[in-house]
Amino acid sequence: MLGYVDALNAVDEAVRAAIPSLERLAGVLNLVHSRRISRSGQVGTYSYTVHGAGCRFVSDNGTEVDVDFAADGSEIFDLWRLRWYGLSLPESFDVTDQDLRQG
Repeated sequence: MLGYVDALNAVDEAVRAAIPSLERLAGVLNLVHSRRISRSGQVGTYSYTVHGAGCRFVSDNGTEVDVDFAADGSEIFDLWRLRWYGLSLPESFDVTDQDLRQG
């Protein structure tokens, strides 16, 4: 799980470096809703696709970080997102419910 959080922080840094006006990663949703950027595209070294209340970021090595945003802009993730992250790693890792309970 720590790998996911580290990857999410790396996405946040890269996106905010590419779009300096962003104060938080959740600001990507506002930019899409105001049509200042498209629903999918490239930002820094990541491709992105905005969906519902969140966004999926894919690094140039194929690692996927999918995150939803709460109304206050905080990041939300769940087992499904952790699993997709793990499976997208160069050395694939499948996260299970049991793994999370033990961690």
